[in-house]
Amino acid sequence: MGIDLEPDVVDELVEHLVTTTAMPPGVAARVVAEVTHYFSETVETFVRRRHRELQATGMTNPAIFARLADELGSRRFMAPELTERQLRRTIYG
Repeated sequence: MGIDLEPDVVDELVEHLVTTTAMPPGVAARVVAEVTHYFSETVETFVRRRHRELQATGMTNPAIFARLADELGSRRFMAPELTERQLRRTIYG
């Protein structure tokens, strides 16, 4: 999964990072790939991933659902305001 960028755009971004930072070309290419992947994450994918991450820290579902609802408002995608039930359905189907 990732944002589909034309090869010349990827090359331009990599070259920009190489010339403006101390990154070697291979590292710059990995950074561009990671950033495009990050920005392509859907609301559903984000909710499922964060639920797993927060659950692994020992948080309970009510606390997780409150945290997810809060985090969605500050993410780079425009997420609708989801109820606890909608969050639960996204995670468990």
